[in-house]
Amino acid sequence: MKGIFVVGTDTGVGKTLLSTLLCLLLKERGYDVGVMKPFETGVPRYSGIPVPQDASKLKAASGSDDPLELICPYCFEEPLAPAEAARREGVTVDLRRVHEAFKELSLRHEVMVVEGVGGLLVPIAPGVLLPELIKGFGLDIILVGRSGLGTINHTLLSLYYCKREQMPVRGFVLNRVNPDNDPSEGQNPLWISSFTDVPYLGTLPYLGEVHSLLDRKEVVLPLAKESLRLESLLSSLGL
Repeated sequence: MKGIFVVGTDTGVGKTLLSTLLCLLLKERGYDVGVMKPFETGVPRYSGIPVPQDASKLKAASGSDDPLELICPYCFEEPLAPAEAARREGVTVDLRRVHEAFKELSLRHEVMVVEGVGGLLVPIAPGVLLPELIKGFGLDIILVGRSGLGTINHTLLSLYYCKREQMPVRGFVLNRVNPDNDPSEGQNPLWISSFTDVPYLGTLPYLGEVHSLLDRKEVVLPLAKESLRLESLLSSLGL
């Protein structure tokens, strides 16, 4: 199965942004893209029905007609780690349900883009951290982190963990999470790269809110292509 699992060094660093861009770029090249967001928290309710926002964005970007219940098997209202959000709602997470959803989606599509939740070491069930799910899916990783101060520490810690756990990382991407200037941004990729052999795939400029990406893709996609080493990424995935 061809695909990628997008994970973050932290919450709010740009996982949905990068996953959405990857969907749009792969679709532009003619691939049939499937998406999955196995867990989503902080989910609003409309008429009493939970509607996962990140999963909905991924579905729109991929153009798939897969049901949201398959794309996002578990969604919770409180913006907490999935294991804690599930505990508060009295829900027992069954990872078999998640794996079955992934298997079904994989059979429907040529390539999968899966987005994680929170940071790399977030608990998704009692005694289970996100990497266990990533290993079970058998997908390689793209790591995304914020571009500014603190990212050297967070990115290297995440990469070291992946290496220790023998989880293949195809590259890391940094993302400007706000428009403010940060004097560390220019050299952060160089410092990270000096301590790892994982390829640096580029830094995304500040692109605004994810929900408006699809309305602005004619402007955003050229910026993403300029910022990301797309050919290197796609070739590493056999695409």
